Amino acid sequence: MIRIQQMKLKPGHAAEALEEKAAKVLRLTPEQIASCHVVKQSIDARKKPEIWFSYVVDVTLKSGSEEKVIRRCRDTSVSRVTPAPYRFPEPGMEKGIHRPLIIGMGPAGLFCGYMLAKAGYRPILLERGKDVQSRRKDVETFWAGGPCLPDSNVQFGEGGAGTFSDGKLNTLIKDKEGRGGEVLRILVEHGAPSCILYENKPHIGTDILSEVVKNMREQILAWGGEVHFNARVEQLLVDSRRVTGVTCTGGREFLSETVVLAVGHSARDTFEMLEQKNIPMEAKAFAVGLRVEHPQSLINYSQYASEWPEFLPPASYKLTARTGEDRGVYSFCMCPGGYVVNASSEEGRLAVNGMSYSRRDGRNANSAIIVAVTPEDFETYSGDYRGPLAGIAFQRGLEEKAWGLGEGRIPVQRYGEFAGKPEGSKIQRVPSDFLPCIKGQYTFADLRSLFPETIRKAFIEGMEAFDRMIPGFADDAVCLSGVESRTSSPVRIHRQEDFQSQVTGLYPCGEGAGYAGGITSAAIDGMKVAEAIAKRFKI
Repeated sequence: MIRIQQMKLKPGHAAEALEEKAAKVLRLTPEQIASCHVVKQSIDARKKPEIWFSYVVDVTLKSGSEEKVIRRCRDTSVSRVTPAPYRFPEPGMEKGIHRPLIIGMGPAGLFCGYMLAKAGYRPILLERGKDVQSRRKDVETFWAGGPCLPDSNVQFGEGGAGTFSDGKLNTLIKDKEGRGGEVLRILVEHGAPSCILYENKPHIGTDILSEVVKNMREQILAWGGEVHFNARVEQLLVDSRRVTGVTCTGGREFLSETVVLAVGHSARDTFEMLEQKNIPMEAKAFAVGLRVEHPQSLINYSQYASEWPEFLPPASYKLTARTGEDRGVYSFCMCPGGYVVNASSEEGRLAVNGMSYSRRDGRNANSAIIVAVTPEDFETYSGDYRGPLAGIAFQRGLEEKAWGLGEGRIPVQRYGEFAGKPEGSKIQRVPSDFLPCIKGQYTFADLRSLFPETIRKAFIEGMEAFDRMIPGFADDAVCLSGVESRTSSPVRIHRQEDFQSQVTGLYPCGEGAGYAGGITSAAIDGMKVAEAIAKRFKI
């Protein structure tokens, strides 16, 4: 197979133009090409307003020598590739007495269960929340002013926290084994659009992702797996540093010598139980900040030099800065045409996240602008406690303040007020009457006391740096809302090279355990854990 890199075509090109351009690069006629498969499609807007689609394509020939064609075209963008499809390992030799238990049905737990079920291990999946359809109803009721249910919310339930997000699927993981491609293929097989297989920044959207999650669950059941909802794990059963099972709400007991901990980054009660069980873990660095909203038209213009060419998706951005005190500030979970959502999961505490539907057709763009924090920062809210859950204490302190500032509603403030800027200090690109797009109740409030001063100053310094990259980013009328505190897990549960904890049979997995960040990387980690279990046990 011949691969062509950086093959550029104008947006809106005809379907046959791709094969014609490939034939031209290879000095062939289109009739000599058997297939032309898009591996990657990205947008090149570096010389805007001139915009291109840039492709990576794989070409197969009807006949003739690929090596001869490659030599003849003398183009460094052309090479030969041999695709290496993903392969699940052969079963190991150890005999398991019980079926594997998987705690949590976010991307890590879902993909771990899917791979094990497909291989014949008939796993049992335990989810503290509800099925995705029932969960959506609870979340929408909460956003309309109803109660926050502790086990059925934006954080907990089938699909995990990623279900109520933009559904972004890009990852920075180097993927020589092909797991990332397999994740995308499985998602498409269960209802995701096929374009995610080649888009440079693929996303699904919360509306489609919900259906994909349900379809994957039904396939697990068809392969002989079990799924139990409303099954919050209350105790891990351990005997002589070997796991023997778990007990769930209602006293239900599940026995197994194989337990996967894919609990997500917000399972604070589970982390507390693990600390009591002396499971080795540590506090880790993460980041906190605020959701920042702009008119989507402003972001489109900055990236495309046009408000929104109809042949292009709503524009996104990725921004990073380093403050004078050497703190990292960066954008996170950017949602073009999206919504800020109330992502709370505990009474009296408030957290926000970002979400988009598949069409990304909301009037605002939002992202979290977050500041890196380390265990040295945690003492603000954790007092003398220096244990593995100090980051959770820090998160809770921020969320309690945010809840108080908004009196239970999402607190919102304009950036000019937050930064203490004099009015009319520069040209304004965001209108003074600009309003947020929020799922959940909100109110304007004073966010200046939310963070320790070092973090507030770093946030402002980052915003001003980003304004030099995207003019208007730090305009006075830009809307801030908070608190964005669940960017990643504040805990890392130790595991060894075989993916087990120092407690034999316990497999920390995914974002909650500190080994992933986002839907795709969590799914990949779930696959790795499934592979480790398969290499150990017979079917």
